[in-house]
Amino acid sequence: MTDHAPWSEAELRALAEELMVDAWGEGEQRGAFCVAIADHLTVPFTTHVLGVVVRVEAVEENLGGIVALCRRGSHRQAIGILELPLPDPPPEGAEYIEAYRLYG
Repeated sequence: MTDHAPWSEAELRALAEELMVDAWGEGEQRGAFCVAIADHLTVPFTTHVLGVVVRVEAVEENLGGIVALCRRGSHRQAIGILELPLPDPPPEGAEYIEAYRLYG
């Protein structure tokens, strides 16, 4: 992602507040973000993880939080969505990840 994000902090906070309006507690808030990210993020897309190109195929929630399911060849790995480097330009729907980053 570029040093200058395409979304303002105010836009991201407003998006996050809209998602969390009916979510009570941390678990429900994380679930609301996961559903929004999974619904809006355009997958698959490629990005670099530790200098290696990976394909992000899906997003899901597990006991560790929200993860991106990444593949390189026959290898698959779940990577925490907040640790996932986004490509430049970011995929459509990445603003939901950035909004979660403010609260995650």
